[in-house]
Amino acid sequence: MGRENTCRKLQFLGTPGQGDGCLCEYMVMPEESCLVINDKLTLIQAALCEPFTIGLYSAKQGQGPYSDKIAILGSGTIGLSCMTAAKLLGAKKIYMTDKINARLAVAKKQGAVWTGNPDESDIVKEINKLASLGIDVVYECAGQQSTIDQALEILRPGGRLVLVGIPRENRISISIDYARRKEVTIVNIRRQNRSTPESIELLAAKKANIDFLVTHKFAFKDAIKAF
Repeated sequence: MGRENTCRKLQFLGTPGQGDGCLCEYMVMPEESCLVINDKLTLIQAALCEPFTIGLYSAKQGQGPYSDKIAILGSGTIGLSCMTAAKLLGAKKIYMTDKINARLAVAKKQGAVWTGNPDESDIVKEINKLASLGIDVVYECAGQQSTIDQALEILRPGGRLVLVGIPRENRISISIDYARRKEVTIVNIRRQNRSTPESIELLAAKKANIDFLVTHKFAFKDAIKAF
């Protein structure tokens, strides 16, 4: 069906019970799991393709007609990747939230029209004031009940809620009143599907820039310190 990312037998590196991580001297991988970069990217950019590809896949699932105005709740690596990809796919006004102000500063520098910290202000009230007709698409990138609640409050009728973050809890709840009355479409994201080659080409062609995601560099001998 072309849905490799939801295959029941899918396995991921660095996942307990599935596969070891790749911080080792060498490893053997299936050929179909290896992608050639042909010196188009730096090794750092190649590594950053992983989060950017998730952002690109999420944006492809979320963006569409009437999706100029978006919000991204959670401005970590995945949230910022969603921002970069959504801009490529037509997002014009981007509102972003996070509990870490340093991340919000990065989001602002990368073009967010508004940023807010839910620990410091009522972000629902502020976004609804600025975008009085509601947000077209919300990317929930924190995996928190609170951000899911906020998303439903700021979405416009007919809006889309894209669940990118992974909650720690096995169950979450939604306000059926908001979801039903607004006829909200809820889209779940599992990693990415068939988007990595496109990410490589976008980065190689300089159509997207993710270099800003790098905050520190460490030598191999300082790996433990880095973690």
